Amino acid sequence: MSRAPRSPQSRPYAAARRVAKPAPVEPRLILLNKPFDVLTQFNDEQGRATLKDFVPVTGVYPAGRLDRDSEGLLLLTNDGRLQARIADPKHKLAKTYWVQVEGEPSAEQVQQLRDGVQLNDGPTLPAEARLLEEPTLWERVPPVRFRKSIPTAWLELVIREGRNRQVRRMTAAVGLPTLRLVRVRIGSWELDGLQPGEWREVPARLD
Repeated sequence: MSRAPRSPQSRPYAAARRVAKPAPVEPRLILLNKPFDVLTQFNDEQGRATLKDFVPVTGVYPAGRLDRDSEGLLLLTNDGRLQARIADPKHKLAKTYWVQVEGEPSAEQVQQLRDGVQLNDGPTLPAEARLLEEPTLWERVPPVRFRKSIPTAWLELVIREGRNRQVRRMTAAVGLPTLRLVRVRIGSWELDGLQPGEWREVPARLD
């Protein structure tokens, strides 16, 4: 006796196999000029300024951090592998900072930064360091508090690590407290005219 063919309803897994897979999410990369006094996160229970106040894009997250009291370039992406390549110190991606310090740096102090500085969590890697003519930057809000009796100067520092507040600790260790800290470059990405709070999207790839 022949068996009647089973109806499609009697094969519960057939329909499941035919369900289309969701399309892959397109990688995105956003460059933001993070203003002073903004947290590098999208939510804050204390009501402080966050990235949500400036970047109306869902699904992206910071690739690395920038302290609340620091300014400048911050990268955001929705791609986990790209985020790791940018943020993980093992990849030694160069990060360039313009640093306003209290005092007049001597050649010896600049050389100390180049050679590596002893911090409480160990010595830093050698850095690129040079004196910098005062750069043309936006006005910080609120402005930096200066001591009239003490001169200030600007340094350019390039580091390839990601320790907590590393640049500030490095300059303090050589006797040059940081007054203002602006990150202007990460790898091949630059601020390139972005004003505080402005952002733009670029191709999501690591050159």
